[in-house]
Amino acid sequence: MAAKKALTKAQIVGGLADKCGLSKKDVNALITELVALAYKEAKNGFTIPGLGKLVVQQRKARTGRNPATGEAIKIPAKKVLKFRIAKAAKDAIVPAK
Repeated sequence: MAAKKALTKAQIVGGLADKCGLSKKDVNALITELVALAYKEAKNGFTIPGLGKLVVQQRKARTGRNPATGEAIKIPAKKVLKFRIAKAAKDAIVPAK
């Protein structure tokens, strides 16, 4: 049995266009603008209701190891972007016990 593949952007646009009665061009423009807005607002946190939210987290500086030599190296502090899945989305895939 072959594993199912993730939907492509064209499949998502086509499905939404059919479901909402909009043109593919309009749906594509909406998705493009949503993504642009998410990138712009990510530093403040960006929520897509029912799906999840983008959040910026600060990672502390730490000591790591070079796997090739075993030498200790200093890893600097940095900001990382994470996506937190909404509870409704988690429950849709793996129902709560």
